[in-house]
Amino acid sequence: MHAWCTGFIIFAGMNNLMFWLQPFIAAFTGWFTTWIAFFMLFHPKKPFNFLGLTVQGIFPKRQKIFASKLGAVVANELLHFDEIAVQIKDPAHLTAVMPNIEKHIDVFLHEKLKEKLPVISMFVGEGTLVKIKEGLMEEIEALLPEVIGQFADNLGAVIDVEKLVTEKVNNFSSDKLEEILAAVMKKEFRFVELVGGVLGFLIGLIQLAISYWS
Repeated sequence: MHAWCTGFIIFAGMNNLMFWLQPFIAAFTGWFTTWIAFFMLFHPKKPFNFLGLTVQGIFPKRQKIFASKLGAVVANELLHFDEIAVQIKDPAHLTAVMPNIEKHIDVFLHEKLKEKLPVISMFVGEGTLVKIKEGLMEEIEALLPEVIGQFADNLGAVIDVEKLVTEKVNNFSSDKLEEILAAVMKKEFRFVELVGGVLGFLIGLIQLAISYWS
């Protein structure tokens, strides 16, 4: 009889403890289920069969579709070659490259000309070199906007952005894709996990109140 009473008291105490732990158990359940949901975005990376179902992480499974959609969005919504062409043909950008071009012309006239045309360089004085340089700079300055403009206008026909982005993303390893997305959304993932735990705790409190007052 004494043993039975002792066992009953222990059982009742455990039930009482489990009763008051409901909010914490629900909080853990809410956090854990949210964590599992995020984990299954990337894992398992390779498909396997479980009870007749093929199980695989969402991103590894849909990587080709994701790559195709991202390529289309980048090409059609984010990257417009008309806008790029305008930036490339901006006179300020063209002016910025002129000192570098002038530097190369100086090197050619004072150093490489002697190697390429040693006989002619013997009869060309410094004054002539200056005039040649001025003439070249004027021609380049007039020609450069036209050349750059043609190049910029043809970018859209030369580069297939959608195909380029699609191939790049599609060739990412699952680990690399997970690393990129996790780096971008790590804080958001943690916040949603926290929200899952808090909501679970609140639901546990509600269950506790209903059980207590029923």
